[in-house]
Amino acid sequence: KGRSSVALIPVQPGEGESKFVTAPLTLPEKDQECLFSLDGECFFPFHYKNEIFYDCVKFTTKHKWCSLNETYQGYWKYCSEDDFAKCVFPFWYRHMIYRECTEDGDAFGKKWCSLTQHYNKDKMWKYCD
Repeated sequence: KGRSSVALIPVQPGEGESKFVTAPLTLPEKDQECLFSLDGECFFPFHYKNEIFYDCVKFTTKHKWCSLNETYQGYWKYCSEDDFAKCVFPFWYRHMIYRECTEDGDAFGKKWCSLTQHYNKDKMWKYCD
């Protein structure tokens, strides 16, 4: 206890040399050794714990993170502003097609959008900025 080791492992050697850091981390699951990326792109949607995620997730972590693989395999990174899910337009909600954020269906009158083209089927959404 009290000691931890960190090793840099080149995953994509060559131009740009993407590097990963391996360390005994508590993210995204406790007491699991994961590969944390200093760069890389979030993969959406990704599968984690028998669920599908269309945006960065938090669970028991301080900051939101994402998987770097379609099915989470221990490769992850903290999300930056550029990583968070984007609205998908046009999208189908109830019996209408929307080309911009809408307040329709929101109990608080806040604008929202779908994260997929088929909200009626997928039910994935976020509030608009």
